[in-house]
Amino acid sequence: MIRNIKHFIKSFTLFDLLQGLGVTGKYFFKRKITIQYPEQKTPMSPRFRGHHALRRYPNGQERCIACKLCEAVCPALAIDIESEERADGTRRTTKYEIDFFKCIYCGFCEEVCPVDAIVETHIFEYHYEERGGNLISKQELLAFGDKHETEIAKRKAADAPYR
Repeated sequence: MIRNIKHFIKSFTLFDLLQGLGVTGKYFFKRKITIQYPEQKTPMSPRFRGHHALRRYPNGQERCIACKLCEAVCPALAIDIESEERADGTRRTTKYEIDFFKCIYCGFCEEVCPVDAIVETHIFEYHYEERGGNLISKQELLAFGDKHETEIAKRKAADAPYR
């Protein structure tokens, strides 16, 4: 009974509304923190997952052995792989595509890869200018990996003690 009366008084006096306005008023007069984005960057976690890249060995050979584990583990079904066997008996990918519209950047593909072929870089500033640009092919992923290999290797080495 007393609880009902208390609830009625609170709703009649708009206590919850005043409480919310109090929080707004508290922050209204504090100094605002605004980042001027292109010029200023916020700190980024060392384990941030952004744009994907395919890596190569130091001798220039691509690392991917077409085991298709990344395709199998991808919860969003964003990775599509086709492979063939070469004359020397090794398997290599003929098609490696990632649909970035489907990708949820979970990092499972990177975790499951036995040869560290696919990695997620820290780069998040990318866009598509035409339809179908979200489908990233093997050649584009390899080129992206070649372009950023020194940074990828440095970040992998820094993260190695935690894995």
